[in-house]
Amino acid sequence: MTAYVIAHLQDAAPHPEIAEYIERLPGTFAPYGGRYLVHATQHEVKEGSWPGSVVMLGFPGIAEARAWWDSPAYREIAPLRSRHIEGDLILVEGVPEGYDPAATVKAIREALPAE
Repeated sequence: MTAYVIAHLQDAAPHPEIAEYIERLPGTFAPYGGRYLVHATQHEVKEGSWPGSVVMLGFPGIAEARAWWDSPAYREIAPLRSRHIEGDLILVEGVPEGYDPAATVKAIREALPAE
């Protein structure tokens, strides 16, 4: 099942290490089947606040996403970004083809207090 890496990054001043990070990043995720889904694109906030930018990578599965995150190649370059850009990053599994939220709705209804 597809997995995603979603990064919400704060705006930062240009820096040579950020440029190097962006140059080297694809070489770290490609061996795990990763690819850019969102990068350097504008986003439109519809609710709440979302300053900064969004980067999203797709992987064949959560195991590959975790392997990329833990890989020596990525761990080596991660400080190039983290020294200059603050942000939040999550790994998340997608839902299977044909996903039906009925089981989730059922669990919510069962958790409601009896009337």
